[in-house]
Amino acid sequence: MTVFDAPNSYIGRSIPRPNLSRLTQGRGTFVDDIELARMLHAAFLRSPHAHARIVKIDTGKAARLPGVVRVLTGTDIAAVFKPYVGVLTHLQGMRSPPQHPMPADVARCQGEPVAMVVAESRAQAEDAVEAIEVEWEELPAALDMERALEPGEPVIHPDFGNNLCWERNIDTGGVDAAFAAAHAVVEETFHFGRHTGVTLEPRALIADYSKAEEALTVYYSGQSPHMLQGTLASRLQVQEHKVRVVCKDVGGSFGIKIHTYGDEMATCAAAKILGRPIKFIADRQESFVADIHARDHRVTARLAVDKDGHILALEMDDLTGIGPFSMFPRSSGVECNQILNLTGGPYRIPQYRARGRVVFQNKAMMCQYRAVGHPIAVAVGEGLVDLAAAKIGMDPAEFRRRNLLPDDGYPCKSAAGMRFEGLSHQAALAKLLKLMDYDKLRAEQAALRKKGIYRGIGLASMIEVTNPSPMFYGVGGARIAAQDGCTLRLDAAAGLHCLTGVTEQGQGLEAVMTQIAATAVGVTLACVRMHTGDTDKTPYGGGTWASRATGIGGEAVLQAGIELKRRVLEIAARLLKTKPEELDLVESKIVKRGTSEQLMPLYELTRIVYYRTNELPDDIQPELVVTRHYRVKDYAFVFTNGVQASYLEVDTDTGFVRLLKHWCVEDCGRAINPKLVDEQCRGGIVQGIGGALYEHCIYDERGQLVTTTMADYLVPMPVEMPEMEIGHVETPTQTSALGAKGAGEAGTGGAPAAILNAINDALAPLGAKVNAQPSTPEVVLKALGKI
Repeated sequence: MTVFDAPNSYIGRSIPRPNLSRLTQGRGTFVDDIELARMLHAAFLRSPHAHARIVKIDTGKAARLPGVVRVLTGTDIAAVFKPYVGVLTHLQGMRSPPQHPMPADVARCQGEPVAMVVAESRAQAEDAVEAIEVEWEELPAALDMERALEPGEPVIHPDFGNNLCWERNIDTGGVDAAFAAAHAVVEETFHFGRHTGVTLEPRALIADYSKAEEALTVYYSGQSPHMLQGTLASRLQVQEHKVRVVCKDVGGSFGIKIHTYGDEMATCAAAKILGRPIKFIADRQESFVADIHARDHRVTARLAVDKDGHILALEMDDLTGIGPFSMFPRSSGVECNQILNLTGGPYRIPQYRARGRVVFQNKAMMCQYRAVGHPIAVAVGEGLVDLAAAKIGMDPAEFRRRNLLPDDGYPCKSAAGMRFEGLSHQAALAKLLKLMDYDKLRAEQAALRKKGIYRGIGLASMIEVTNPSPMFYGVGGARIAAQDGCTLRLDAAAGLHCLTGVTEQGQGLEAVMTQIAATAVGVTLACVRMHTGDTDKTPYGGGTWASRATGIGGEAVLQAGIELKRRVLEIAARLLKTKPEELDLVESKIVKRGTSEQLMPLYELTRIVYYRTNELPDDIQPELVVTRHYRVKDYAFVFTNGVQASYLEVDTDTGFVRLLKHWCVEDCGRAINPKLVDEQCRGGIVQGIGGALYEHCIYDERGQLVTTTMADYLVPMPVEMPEMEIGHVETPTQTSALGAKGAGEAGTGGAPAAILNAINDALAPLGAKVNAQPSTPEVVLKALGKI
C-alpha cells in the first residue's frame, strides 16, 4: 500500500483552500518591517512615441515641486544598474542588444519609461512627471511584423542590419514527397492578435536598500523570488545573499509577473541611490502599455492526408513580432519555439517541416504569458485537422480517432522531437464524446440548421508542457531554477512547518502543498503551516510558472515528508522499545501499524525531542527538520494532454458568437485536489475565451496603443461564460513518486482552438470561414461577405 492509498491520505480529495484573509487586509503584512514614514513613491514619464530620439530631458521644474526628492533619468540609473541581454544560448542565433531599465538616447516603443520621479507621495510624483520637459526627435517606426524584414523598413537596431531576432527551422526530410503523394491537401493562413494578462492586482513592488548593511530587500507581486534575487544581485552588483525578495499572496500573474521590467528595475536602482524604501505600483493604463503582450502571430500551414484520412505531413511557417528587445531573462523567442514544438503534437505525423521567425518591432515587448504558444499551436493544428476532415468527407471526431497517438504507444517522440512519457489522447477523446453526447448534439445541430439557426461544434486535442527540466532555460544560461526545494520542520507542539520555493498566485497552491505534507508525514491538515515566497527563509527554487508548482514543488514536499516520517518513527520506536516498521504515524498520533491503537500522541514525542532529550538514547540524533529538492531528470518536459469541445451559436446578421457549453477532459497525472484542478481548467478556459473572442491590443498607424482602458480592451465577464463541464483521465507520471503533472494552462491552451473550429462548423453551410482571433463580430461578418 502506498502513501496515496492509506485511509488517512488527503491526496485526491477536494480539500477547501486555506483562509487567505490577509488578501483583504490591505498590504499591512506586505510591509511589516518597513518604516512607512520613510516610504517614497515612484512615478514614470513614458515615451509617447513608438520610436524617438531623446534629444534633451529638462528635469529642473519637476525637481523643484513640493514633495519631490529626486528626478532620475536613464543615465542616472545606468550608473548603478548593469544592462541585461534577453538571449538564451540554446536558441541558436538569437540576438538582442543590451537593454537598460530606462534608455538614455532612444525610446523604442510607446510606454517605455525614460525618466522617473521619486517623491513623498504618489500624487506628488505624478504631478512632477507632468512637469518634465522632453525634446523628442520622432523616428520612423517598424510596426508591421509582416513587413519588418523587407528592404527599406526602419531598422530598430542599426548594428544588426535588419529586424530579425531569431529564426529556427525543422525538417524531417520527406515533406515534399509526402505532399506529392497525398490524396488531399489543405492550407490556411491564421492570424492571432496581441493580448495581455490583465491581472486583477497590477505589478507592484517596494524596494528598500540599507546602505549600512549594503543589503536590498524587495517586496513584490511576482512568481519567482529566487530568480529576481539573482537578477537584482547581478545587475545592482550586490552580494546575492544580501538581496532578500519577499513575495506574499499574489493577485494573479499568469506569466505577466515573471519578467524583468524597466520600471521595476529602476525602482530598485533608485532605492540603492537614495537609501530609502521606494514603492511603485503600475496603474491600469501603465499595465496595458508596459506589461508584456503575447500571441501576435501569423501562421501559414498546410496538411497532407491519404485517402483513408491518415496524416502524411505537416508544413508551417510562423512569424511573430516581439517588440524592440527580447525580454530578459526568459527571452521572447520561447513562444515561437513552443509553437514549432507543439503544433500537431497529439498526432502521428510522419513528416514535418517548420520555420519560425521572430522579428523586432516598435511595440510593447512580447514574452511568456499563460500557456506560452499553446493557443496558437493548438488552433493551427486543430484547424487543419478539421479542414482535412471536411475535405475528405469524414467526421472530425473520427478523423481524430484515426490519427491521435495510441494510448499504448509510449514512450515515443513527436515529429518535432518532443519526447512523450505517457499520454491518454484516445481515452480522453472517448470520455469527452460521451460527456457531451456527441451524436445527439450533432442531430440537434442538423435540426436547427433547417430552421436557420447556425450552431457549431468544435473539438480540440492538445498537449501541454509542464514540469520543465533544465532543458527549458538553464541550458540557455538563464539563472532560472528547474529544481525546487522544501523544508519540513516539526516544532515542539507538533506543528508542521512547510517551507517551499514555489509561490501562491491564487491557484490554491497552499491547499495542495498542505495536503501533500499532511499525507506524507501523517499529521492532520490543521497542523500544517505554509511558508512561501521569501528568499531568506525558503529553500532555493524556481517559483511558479509553466505548470510546475505541484509536479516539482509538490514532489519535494512529498520526499521531505517521507524522510521526516521515517525519523519520527525511528525515534518513537526507541522510546516505545519496538521496531519502526511496527509503527505508523496517522492523524498526528503514533499508532500500531495496521490498527488505530494509539501508542503516543505526536506532541509528546516532539516535546521529548525538544525539552527532554535526556530520555533519548545516546545514539539518536533528534532532528525533526528535513530538506529535499527535486528536479525532472529523464525528460525535457512532463507533458499532459487533454481535449476540449465548444458548442456555440453564430448570429449571421450581427456576427455575434454566443457560447452555449464547453467541455474539457484533462489528464494531469495524479490529481491531488480534483476541485482545484477543475477550477484551474475553468479559469484557463475563460482566459482562452478572451483571446478567442474579445481581447486585442490594437495599435494605430503611428504605433499608439488605442486599447488602454477596460472600456476598450474587452475581457470575458460572467455573462459571456458558458456552462463548463470538466472530466478527468489520470495517467500518473513515472518521473516522480507523486505522479502529478501540471494543470494550470490546459484550459487556456485548448479553448481558442475549440471555439474557432466551432465557429467554422457553424458557418460551414454558408460557405464562410474564419481564420483570425479574436473572432469579433467584424471578423465573422467579413467572412460572411456582409461588410
